Amino acid sequence: MNATLDLPRGKGFWVLGILALLWNLIGVAMFFLQLNMSPEQVALMPEADQTIYNALPQWLYVVFGIAVFGGVLGAIGLLMQKRWAVTMFFVSLLAILAQTVGMFTSTPAWDLKGISTLFMPVILILIALYLWWYSQKAAVRGWLN
Repeated sequence: MNATLDLPRGKGFWVLGILALLWNLIGVAMFFLQLNMSPEQVALMPEADQTIYNALPQWLYVVFGIAVFGGVLGAIGLLMQKRWAVTMFFVSLLAILAQTVGMFTSTPAWDLKGISTLFMPVILILIALYLWWYSQKAAVRGWLN
């Protein structure tokens, strides 16, 4: 069933769209900062973080890029009131999940830092899950074309 309710958009829709875009643009900035870290910058990191950073496989950077750029496209789609925002937020969510699993299976993050390494990935997953859910709700309400 693909029925829509055609309810009016409130200011919250626009606020959430702008916040989602800003949040994901911060993710893009973090992506480029991590991708372009110099050896001197890596050397300033705590030893455990250096070990984890140096153990990151290249494919995780690809997944990281898909996560953040998928989120940016989802937010832009939401603000443009496009149905493909749902797909982009879902792609971003899947990439975040893959990145999280990949980090814990490909690096010694868990061994070196333990449960504290879960905090940020859990936050990222919850936000991505919410944005995907919200975009689905917006589509059902007729806010996305």
